[in-house]
Amino acid sequence: MINILADNDFVLDAFSPPAIAREISKRIRERRLEMNLTQLNLARKSGVSLGTLKRFERNYEISLKHLLMLAVVLDATEEFALLFSRRQFENIDQALKFSTKKRQRGKRNG
Repeated sequence: MINILADNDFVLDAFSPPAIAREISKRIRERRLEMNLTQLNLARKSGVSLGTLKRFERNYEISLKHLLMLAVVLDATEEFALLFSRRQFENIDQALKFSTKKRQRGKRNG
């Protein structure tokens, strides 16, 4: 019997940061291959070093700057525009519950 918990890549929570990074790396690799780009070609076209690209595809680690540079070449920048966009509410109660209030600085006494 295989012990899946001994597998370092196994993550119970599919929405954990490592799982999300792994999925993004997988999608970038798939898009790269769909576009018939080698790692070297993508690195050259994006301005991201080959080592950085290899590390991302292998260990899922990359800076936001480099991730965006790859996204430009792979025609995937629209997805970034949706990140942290305003919530869409199903009804007025949800909108009121999550209404955005501007924070004010505390007043100094004296």
